[in-house]
Amino acid sequence: MMTHTKPDAFYDTFERKGHNDKNTHYCPGCGHGTIHKLIAEAIDDLGIRDRVIFHSPVGCSVFAYYYFDTGNIQCSHGRAPAVATGVRRVHNDAVVISYQGDGDLAGIGTAEIIHAANRGENITVFFVNNAIYGMTGGQMAPTTLQGQKTLTTPLGRDSVRDGLPIGMSEVINALKTPVYIERVTLSSAKGVMKTKKAIRKGLEYQVDGRGFSFIEILSPCPVNWKMDPVASRKWLAENLEPIFPVACFRDSCTNSSAVISARAALEVSELTEAVESSPAASENAGHLPFMGDDQLISLLNGEIPLERLETIQLAEDQLVKIAGFGGQGVLSGGVLLAKCGIAESLHTTWLPSYGPEMRGGRAYASVILSNDEIGSPVVDNPNVLIAMNTPSLEAFENDVVPGGLILVNSSIVSRKVSREDVQVLYVPASNIAKEGGLTAAANVVMLAVYLHHTGKIPVERLKDIIPATVKRKEFVEENLKMIDRTLNYYDTHFRS
Repeated sequence: MMTHTKPDAFYDTFERKGHNDKNTHYCPGCGHGTIHKLIAEAIDDLGIRDRVIFHSPVGCSVFAYYYFDTGNIQCSHGRAPAVATGVRRVHNDAVVISYQGDGDLAGIGTAEIIHAANRGENITVFFVNNAIYGMTGGQMAPTTLQGQKTLTTPLGRDSVRDGLPIGMSEVINALKTPVYIERVTLSSAKGVMKTKKAIRKGLEYQVDGRGFSFIEILSPCPVNWKMDPVASRKWLAENLEPIFPVACFRDSCTNSSAVISARAALEVSELTEAVESSPAASENAGHLPFMGDDQLISLLNGEIPLERLETIQLAEDQLVKIAGFGGQGVLSGGVLLAKCGIAESLHTTWLPSYGPEMRGGRAYASVILSNDEIGSPVVDNPNVLIAMNTPSLEAFENDVVPGGLILVNSSIVSRKVSREDVQVLYVPASNIAKEGGLTAAANVVMLAVYLHHTGKIPVERLKDIIPATVKRKEFVEENLKMIDRTLNYYDTHFRS
């Protein structure tokens, strides 16, 4: 009788996750969990666990080190093949894995993967292609399909504006040095079994010292595709597989000549036709026009007529830093503020910074609002600091320029600001939000106080932006009520 057990290549408990050690980071239906299991089983079967060094860069792939009881190195975004090369050169007996997503490998790390493959490094690369940036909220990736709607292509990807989706297996196949290149899929049980074989072969070839192996895995991302797990498997088969055909492109260890897929034989014109006729592009057939200012503003702030807006004249640029821990809405608060600026025809930038943790890690967003073009989105010395927790106040209090404004979430931060050359507002944002029935709206409370206190942008603009920005529509009305609750608190406690 067959029994299923956790592979030895996994930790018995996921202690790095703390108390929630039985759950993974991955969303329901995500392909990463399946791929992890297949890699762990192959490691066990080959008896190489003590030799494996797993390289995982930024993105959902970074969480691999929570689960694999092997050597683990976290790499900078896109740089896993470069780090893996260094490890390969100094550890002859290591089994070196580079585990990367599509935004990481095909976008930010294109140069690294191309040159590692061209050198024929004896490493195994697992490339997870779900046609979207998953970890950061669903932006367009180099593999996003023509017509596919994402956070940064709300009307769909357009080949004129954005180029065609990149077939990385085809690109790697243009090089002479790789020994094994195959694209597989998780759309069906049959596809999973073929993926299992490809993963094992990619590791076996490295153990045998044969050279560079590249396994591309088409994987679902239900949350960012905005569908349930079952539907995502079907969408993968009907949309991704026609554009990224499942095939073995090269297996030099079993055949002296490369195995070329039908996709590799397509002429550019045929490829364009295939991409544009895909189901994902059907509702946006043809080339999409560039979005004009009026379209963009209408999209961002809930159909506000352009003629209603007048550009606000700021006496000085607003250099805002919103800081706290993951889960406090720090980054989304920055997005809301930036969209308020855009709606007022201001030049605006938003620059996020966060660790790999989904909850609890340090996070901050820098937002600049200006009447002039902005040279850099970096805010080293803010004139407005919104500190959502104590570590954020301690980290950035001294960076605020003299005469600047500091808003402190006094529900969490117990200490006072030590400086006397800045203006300070102590706002019990978390308590206000909790009393209003939506604890997650503490960021909206702080933004409402900032806008109402400074008058830089009308608070009404925040009310206009929220319906078009808050993803869960059932929370829209609660956020709008939270603004009114906040203004009542401000008028009671801060008006002289």
